[in-house]
Amino acid sequence: MANLDPEGVDGVRMTWNVWPRTKLEASKCVVPLAASIAPIRPHPDIPTLTYAPLRCRTCSAVLNAYSQVDFAAKIWICPFCYQRNHFPQHYAVISETNLPCELYPQHTTVQYSLQANANSNNPSSAPQLQPVFVFVLDTCMIEEELGFAKSAMKQAIGLLPEHALVGFVSFGTQAQVHELGFTEMTKVYVFKGSKEVSKEHVLEQLGLSASGRRSTAGYPKGLPNGYTDTGVNRFLLPASDCEYTLNSLLDELQPDQWPVQAGRRASRCTGVALSVAAGLLGACLAGTGARIIALVGGPCTEGPGTIVSKDLSEPVRSHKDLDKDAAPYFKKTVKFYDSLAKQLVSQGHVLDLFASALDQVGVAEMKVAIERTGGLIVLAESFGHSVFKDSFKRVFEDGEQSLGLCFNGMLEVNCSKDIKVQGIIGPCTSLEKKGTNVSDTVIGEGNTTTWKMCGLDKSTCLTVLFDLSSTDQSNFPGTVNPQLYLQFLTGYQDPEGKTMLRVTTVTRRWVDSAWSSVVSIDSLFLLSQDLLELIQGFDQETAAVVMARITSLKMETEEEFDATRWLDRNLIRFCAKFGDYRKDDPPSFSLNPCVSLFPQFVFNLRRSQFVQVFNNSPDETAYFRIILNRENVTNAAVMVQPSLISYAFSSPPQPALLDVASISADCILLLDSYFSIVVFHGITIAQWRNMGYQNLPEHQACAFALFLEAPQVDAQIIIRERFPVPRLVVCDQHGSQARFLLAKLNPSATYNSTTDTAPGSDIIFTDDLGMYLLSWPDMVMDATKSCLGWLQIGKMRPTGQHFLTEAKR
Repeated sequence: MANLDPEGVDGVRMTWNVWPRTKLEASKCVVPLAASIAPIRPHPDIPTLTYAPLRCRTCSAVLNAYSQVDFAAKIWICPFCYQRNHFPQHYAVISETNLPCELYPQHTTVQYSLQANANSNNPSSAPQLQPVFVFVLDTCMIEEELGFAKSAMKQAIGLLPEHALVGFVSFGTQAQVHELGFTEMTKVYVFKGSKEVSKEHVLEQLGLSASGRRSTAGYPKGLPNGYTDTGVNRFLLPASDCEYTLNSLLDELQPDQWPVQAGRRASRCTGVALSVAAGLLGACLAGTGARIIALVGGPCTEGPGTIVSKDLSEPVRSHKDLDKDAAPYFKKTVKFYDSLAKQLVSQGHVLDLFASALDQVGVAEMKVAIERTGGLIVLAESFGHSVFKDSFKRVFEDGEQSLGLCFNGMLEVNCSKDIKVQGIIGPCTSLEKKGTNVSDTVIGEGNTTTWKMCGLDKSTCLTVLFDLSSTDQSNFPGTVNPQLYLQFLTGYQDPEGKTMLRVTTVTRRWVDSAWSSVVSIDSLFLLSQDLLELIQGFDQETAAVVMARITSLKMETEEEFDATRWLDRNLIRFCAKFGDYRKDDPPSFSLNPCVSLFPQFVFNLRRSQFVQVFNNSPDETAYFRIILNRENVTNAAVMVQPSLISYAFSSPPQPALLDVASISADCILLLDSYFSIVVFHGITIAQWRNMGYQNLPEHQACAFALFLEAPQVDAQIIIRERFPVPRLVVCDQHGSQARFLLAKLNPSATYNSTTDTAPGSDIIFTDDLGMYLLSWPDMVMDATKSCLGWLQIGKMRPTGQHFLTEAKR
């Protein structure tokens, strides 16, 4: 069961489950101290409490299962700051045999329903805020594409809860806000697409400012409890009230009518449309949960947010252009979306992007607004493609398929003394709340212990990076608490409009890992017992994912950063620290099984789309990184190192090496790389299928039809559970689409290999270096080859500072 649910009840996984005592020792671990947390991941064993949490009066930590309790004096001691706190009167009856829920050892994660506490006499009467959805639709598309988008919107509106508020903005050359509350005729407010609009201008134009507010007499009311009438019922109506009006409006909506000259791009004002939607929500529903759902079919060419000119002879910026600072619109557009992100965060609103186009639409520039607000993103080739249609439907579905969209989240982290927070990588925004647990080193969203998450769902995951303040082990006498504690407090508005607070408290153990204590016996270098304990607490999957997220962040924020070289150097340091070996005997090198898979993850990370941007557009790279930063460790690990399952007649399905040698003429392979699912038929299987053997009665005994169906069924199971919905590729050996599989495999057999390949196997036409799986010396050497040159195991010094030396090409 642990393998099926590695996050457990708490939804927390750490790179190191045993922590070194000092900052110096932590730096020598190479892989940083980090925790990956899914703040609202559902679990049946998490209790929901209907009373307010009890907080420490000094550090504000919440009473938890690790608190020490003096039942006689009715006092509890905070494990974070050791402050003694008195229990309030309603805890008077507690005893060793009558514990409140949050003190039970198994309840390290509890959830408080703050909504029920709003009115103790009648909890059900407390107002519950319903979600708000403003659809922003691009009309600069061909009629067929616009038809697909409108059909998806109609389906989504039908799936929304009856009381969910809905608004609609369309855009092309200009942005139009549709007044849904005026049913007698179509009423639209138009904003010029070439001019940047401020929030105040939006309010004035829509008549929502204090001076320009118009009478709402004659408009339908029906607003849910908790909302006040500030013009909301003119532009935002419950789905049940406006479904017919909105469907009729969509039926009448035509592609943008402004003419497009030959050799020119359509005039598309994406930035203005998003600004108008943000201003509308800010005027009507600031501070409540709301989402802007943008359906964009091409690049912005007009006004703020422009990514390319209208001249078709000018291509959309590439990675090469960004590296050379030859993208004239990029920095200005990023600054615009950064400003929009700040506005949305201050309002508590989310930006979701569904981009469907063969060309780029500006995801790289929008990334800052999407990620800081916790928005969803889907990138597809067409609004008619299953990747878009199925993903879009999943956003609004209820039941098991529901994403569990929540709003207005806020995360707070409490740490034991001497632990500091460097920052978070993931869909959130720093609130710049300084404190004693804030590190001077900033990674991602830092300088705080509190973050805003405007939008989050049950799969949202954040990576919290930690630092240690102590550099001297003498600061830790033997009597000090051997345990460290971390507490994550997540407040949010759930899909039903209730205000919830989830409290997760975890503990780990300190270890005095003296790096100099390497035992030498007849030139054999062994790790100390303390270091072995540290290694046994190493989570290889989490470490690989954290390194991938840090690498992606550095590639975006540090100029001239060489990701491949940085990963190689860290892998070399890691293997030097944790490897066992005999001096001057390279073949003796080995790694403990607890860390032996990490070099393999790093090898695949070096070849992944997060590091190798060649053949990917800036939009695709930004898309991959947004998803990497928000998914849980299990899913992110598949992005870094895809899984491969082999189906054969003679044996049940089983995992296969991610290597070209796994290809066989009489096997079917199922590759899961998260963004795509590949069902690959060996050449013999493909020939039998094309000849129709699965339909012949004489072949029913060998169940060839069931054999063909098995990987397809497994692929559909994966697709149903994933968001965004992956692309399904069904291909045959030597076929054109076989490249989707070959690109992910280790090229152990290439066109210039000296060894013969197995009959029915395949080769990869590449000059990339492979990772040999025969022995650890070869594996480590190949996993660390790069532009540094050929690396080989050299003389290993007792200090463990270097065990690989660089040889010139």
